[in-house]
Order: sequence, then C-alpha cells, then structure tokens
Amino acid sequence: MPELPDITLYLEALHPRIVGQPMIGVRIAGPSLLKSFDPPVEAACDRLVIELRRIGKRIAIGLEGNLWLVIHLMIAGRLQWAGPDARLPNRTGLAAFDFPDGTLLLTEAGSRHRAGLWIVKGPDLARHNPGGLEPLTATASEFTARLQSENHTLKRALTTPQLFSGIGNAYSDEILHRAQLSPIALTQRLTDEESTRLHAAAQETLCEWIQRLRQQTGDKWPDKVTAFRPEMAVHGRYGKPCPVCKAPVQRIVYATSETNYCANCQTGGKVLADRSLSRLLKDDWPSHLEDWE
Repeated sequence: MPELPDITLYLEALHPRIVGQPMIGVRIAGPSLLKSFDPPVEAACDRLVIELRRIGKRIAIGLEGNLWLVIHLMIAGRLQWAGPDARLPNRTGLAAFDFPDGTLLLTEAGSRHRAGLWIVKGPDLARHNPGGLEPLTATASEFTARLQSENHTLKRALTTPQLFSGIGNAYSDEILHRAQLSPIALTQRLTDEESTRLHAAAQETLCEWIQRLRQQTGDKWPDKVTAFRPEMAVHGRYGKPCPVCKAPVQRIVYATSETNYCANCQTGGKVLADRSLSRLLKDDWPSHLEDWE
C-alpha cells in the first residue's frame, strides 16, 4: 500500500500537472470504484483544481466550488500520468481524470479491487480523515502521548490510522529497525527514552525516504511505487543480512502481510514466533538467533 513517502511523491508530481487546470472529464471503468453518489461524478467536470492534500494514505484533489475528489489506493492502486485522452488499460484501469495537457489514470492490479473514489462537498471532507497524528510535524511529547493513549504492540500502533497518519506495513518495519525496538513491545511499557528514540526514528526514516524517492524520480512521474525496495533495511528482506549487524532478517507472518525485523538489533536475539511456521514446527521452531540456520 502506498504510504506517506509515496503519497508525498504523488502529490508533488501532480501539483505542476493539474493545479490551476480544469478537470474536463472523468471516466469511470471500475464499477466498484465509486463509493459515493451525491454529488454525482459529473459535478467534478469543468472545474479548476485549486488544491491537493494528503489525508492519511488518501489523496484529496480540491476543485473550485469546494468540491473534493478523495482517492484511496488501498494495496494495489496506483496513479499514472499519460497523454491527453489516454485510454484506460483493459485489465487494470479503473478511472481516468482528463485535463487539457494529460490524463491521470487510476489503475489497480489483481482481481480484488479495493481502491475507492469519493466525490464530496467540502464540509464532508473531514469524515475521510482517520484522525492520526502527523508523524513529521509531531513533537516528541505529542508522539509519546498518542503512542501511549492505547496499549498495543508497537507494530499495531504505528500502523493504526487513527493513531498515526500515513504509516503502513513497510515503513513501520523500517522505523522499528532504526529505533532498535521489538515490533511486539507494548506501547504503555516503553520508557521515556525508548519513546523519544521511536519518535526520532519515525521522522528520520520518513524524511530520508521522501528525499531518496525524490532523487530517484527527479522531474519524472513516480511510476515505481512499491512496498518492497532493495535499499530497505528489513522490510521484504526475510533471510537476508541486516545492514547493521549482518544477522538474517526474521519475520512474523499474518494472514495477508508480514512483519520483518532483526532479532539481533531489536529483540535481544530472540526469534519471535511465526504464526504459520511455528504452528507447523512446534518445539522445533528456534527461539533464539544462535539456533537459527
């Protein structure tokens, strides 16, 4: 799922292309995409784009007349920029937003289409904000207060949109690795020093990745949005060496996702139980890093 750094790049790429331009047409191909009916999608046509916002992991396009298009890409949704009146891809195309100088294409890979589009009036825009704290602007005390407002594992807390804005599975792994904290540590048991360290790690990780993606993209469209990047420390790198200590990266598998971490750097050498493999291997599942082969 595109997270805060990726959404930031999308917005930066969109700004010179569509702000100040009229949206001359909207074509909807995916019947499940449109999640609202009032105002109708036709109301967006022939209005100037005047503002862009990130709302959590959502992209909000503000049109004159206080009308907004809210796009949630979910896991596999992506944005592409093409020439005027560009055709939608047959299998992946969900919507096209037409402008005088180009077309914004919304695509989604796979058969389970989860991406959503809402056409909303200005006063209703707040309903699309989950209320998470903005990690890049929060002070250490604000971050700690929000972190400890509920007692969850660190992994769950960072990825809960009502707690923190824009952080998902990939960057939570990277943040926790930088902070040298276990993904299953409980928020209300953290020391002040650990909370401060996590706050710094969140800001450093997200800022570094925004800058890295800017350098990789330049003035081009960000067409390589992915949760798995070779430069990442632990996310998606199960079994590969940790860049800090060279120990093999470990994982905890969930139904549709996984948590990656370094046992040596984050859990004192303890290998956390993997729900799928540990259930199968039972007592043969190694519990310490020195037992892992």
